Amino acid sequence: MALIVQKYGGTSVGSVDRIKNVARRAIKWAEAGNQVVVVVSAMAGETNRLIALAREIQPEPDPRELDVVAATGEQVTIGLLAMALKSLGHDARSYTGFQVGVHTDSAFTKARIESIDEQRIRADLDGGRIVVVAGFQGLDAQGNITTLGRGGSDTSGVALAAALGADECQIYTDVDGVYTTDPRVVPEAAKLPSITFEEMLEMASLGSKVLQIRSVEFAGKYRVRLRVLSSLTPWDLPLEQERNSGTLITFEEDQTMERAVVSGIAFARDEAKITVVGVPDRPGIAYQILSAVGQANIEVDMIVQNQSVDGFTDFSFTVGRNDYARTLAILKSEVQGHIGAKDVIGDPKACKVSIVGVGMRSHAGVASTMFRTLSEEGINIQMISTSEIKVSVLIDEKYLELAVRALHRAFDLDAQPAA
Repeated sequence: MALIVQKYGGTSVGSVDRIKNVARRAIKWAEAGNQVVVVVSAMAGETNRLIALAREIQPEPDPRELDVVAATGEQVTIGLLAMALKSLGHDARSYTGFQVGVHTDSAFTKARIESIDEQRIRADLDGGRIVVVAGFQGLDAQGNITTLGRGGSDTSGVALAAALGADECQIYTDVDGVYTTDPRVVPEAAKLPSITFEEMLEMASLGSKVLQIRSVEFAGKYRVRLRVLSSLTPWDLPLEQERNSGTLITFEEDQTMERAVVSGIAFARDEAKITVVGVPDRPGIAYQILSAVGQANIEVDMIVQNQSVDGFTDFSFTVGRNDYARTLAILKSEVQGHIGAKDVIGDPKACKVSIVGVGMRSHAGVASTMFRTLSEEGINIQMISTSEIKVSVLIDEKYLELAVRALHRAFDLDAQPAA
């Protein structure tokens, strides 16, 4: 008997008919002899509706009260799904995050899970029930309702799978797996039968929206096998077919064949580049520039400091496009005069394109292939950053789709990978 945790996103439970199909799918797995826990999000659009209501009352809602409001979306879904399961003849019980003992810190609207008390779930599973749990929410030490932030239901599902020692955590969404890149940009993109946690973590952090990055981190830390599947496929697919579909996210040592050099191309459209021109080249300059940005809670990504010329250098970095104007204002008002910089300039129309693959560890010349490919397409590279399994470049936004398509071909990702 296997213990399976299934997580369904908002699209997957977006209507009564879809909730009924989730119930049928869960029963199919249970009747095959598995213990099943189902973690659900609010119905599609419901969380946005609740937050909009809160903002009609208070333009900047009190975080504690906002969590009280936002958590109700999942409560509706778990009740409806438990009813659907019972109407189909299978015993079920629903729990909110706080009822089932998902304990978090007190960072309202972005809480982090600290522990889970799984005893009630285990008792129900042993009694033959399907257990339905609200994702996205928990309880802090003072008894306050908390939420985990956008995409937090993925993290809830993985955390429950870790606490229960589940054999697999299945993430059902509106796509049927992880692709070599976004099929909307490259129609020839291939679905990956498997991918390592390291690769998935890089792709999630670089713009892939299939999984929320915190859930991937959590799964890697606690060694939870993840599988991404589509809830929009027929619920009555043969179990063995469904068991082997989607994309399995697992550990590098579990891979049975040598990995491809590059597994995927990730990209982020919403980048902006900032350059502090002509700063004195002395110790502490990078700290003086970035500390002011960090204190404003603005995340910095790629960083480049040019070679010193006559004791001066240029310092460039990227931020999210939504933070561009604020970052520029902070540097002009608080930093430029203080450190003696000649100017602060920027470009809000940049994008980041990345190649990702654990095979890069054992293959030389990957970066040079990337740079040659972009050069042949007439695309100028503005910044570069690397890790063991990733190379990222910053380019002009207008070249994004051309770059992704060219790199996809250059690394032979158009070919369907072996199952």
